Amino acid sequence: MRYIIGMVFAAGGALAMSLLASNSAASWVTRQFTFESPDQVSDVHSAIFMGLNVVGLIIGWAIGFGVGKAIERPDAQDADL
Repeated sequence: MRYIIGMVFAAGGALAMSLLASNSAASWVTRQFTFESPDQVSDVHSAIFMGLNVVGLIIGWAIGFGVGKAIERPDAQDADL
């Protein structure tokens, strides 16, 4: 059960990161550099955007896995092995 809760929290973490932080952080980073072509701007923006979404996914999964472990029944923990 904790894996399912972890996956739900991971999706929520990635969604929250995507909506709240990734776009503005990627835009801020791309404004700090000088590029020679628009393709370079797009590549850097996409890499930072996706990287931050992966960070949100991992953070959400870790929180969800911890929450799932905390609410799991003690006798169900032995059944997972």
